Amino acid sequence: MIWRLVTCFSLAIIAALAGTVSGQVDLGSKDAADVVVSLEPVNATPPAPAKPGSVLHKNKTFVPHVLAIPVGTRVAFPNRDPWFHNAFSNYDGQIFDIGMHPPGTAREVTFRRAGIVRVFCNIHPTMSALIVVLPTPHFAVTKADGVFQIANVPPGDYNLRVFHERVLPEKLQQAERTVTVPADGLQLPKLTLSTAGFIPAPHKNKYGKDYPPVTKDIYPGQVP
Repeated sequence: MIWRLVTCFSLAIIAALAGTVSGQVDLGSKDAADVVVSLEPVNATPPAPAKPGSVLHKNKTFVPHVLAIPVGTRVAFPNRDPWFHNAFSNYDGQIFDIGMHPPGTAREVTFRRAGIVRVFCNIHPTMSALIVVLPTPHFAVTKADGVFQIANVPPGDYNLRVFHERVLPEKLQQAERTVTVPADGLQLPKLTLSTAGFIPAPHKNKYGKDYPPVTKDIYPGQVP
């Protein structure tokens, strides 16, 4: 009982000292959504346990398009369409394939290492999502106005990093900086990123081949 009281008291002290880091990202357009802004402690510590995440399949779309999570998070893939889906990733992030995914069911994947996981559907080539797996619990994803807030950040030195799928890697690296967060939080100056030079590239299916010219939905009872 004493140990529990001490632990709760310690957590209360940490929460009282933690502040909010806020700011805004400018992508040079009206829509600055889906920029992941993260703060990685200079003296690295493991991410805190995270609640499970979710990437919904609905109307041939992954929702949300960008999901940011700490390392070790379990993510569910619920299928809310009347046809099959097959979410997979064969890029540099964690490779996975949940197989043919019936309507009304959910599959799960636990993401155990940091990186960018590009998710596609092996049946529907227009579906795509990104799961940004971070070695920190301190992050936020911007809305359309580019504004973000990262709450409960303990005071200390952090490496500020950003990610957006249409910003080239070298430009993302140039935006990195070290910031010192005081106990009462920090308001960052506007972060300006450029999407110039980005060229979208078609992706292959999970077998590394081109999708067929015409794709059809696969309903329960049909043979794939």
